[in-house]
Amino acid sequence: MASFADDRAEIEDLQARYLFALDWQDPDSYAGTFAPEGVLDWAGGIVRGREAIREECVGMRAYFSGRGKGEEPTRTPRLRHFITNVTVKVEGDKAWSRSFWFEIDNDTRLRTPYVGGYGHYEDELRRVDGKWLFTFRKIWNECMEDRAAEYVNPVTQMG
Repeated sequence: MASFADDRAEIEDLQARYLFALDWQDPDSYAGTFAPEGVLDWAGGIVRGREAIREECVGMRAYFSGRGKGEEPTRTPRLRHFITNVTVKVEGDKAWSRSFWFEIDNDTRLRTPYVGGYGHYEDELRRVDGKWLFTFRKIWNECMEDRAAEYVNPVTQMG
């Protein structure tokens, strides 16, 4: 049986792999962080199932590849997401996590970086064939009125 430290490290690794896949618009790796029946609840809606999540990432790639077209300099704008203040609760093969995220963007003409968004994640996870995967991920975004956090400490709502 894995220790809590091992489980936490694997969950944090999953969260990091999710963000790398998101920022590099890698649909297969992005969807691969979710269980087959996983649910993504984000600003674009609620997406159910790994294949639908993969297709959602394909759509994200199309959107983001169009940013900055026709602008000088020609360097493509980039997004980079970061995660911090990670909390984890594990019960056997189920886990819950809450964490803050923020995004650095540079879609200005001079590619000057700025904080483009921030919020928190509410995650439910399950160990599948020895690997932690998201079964549910809700993305709260403080820059969007309909995605802003509720006035309840989300850590108190885990599991």
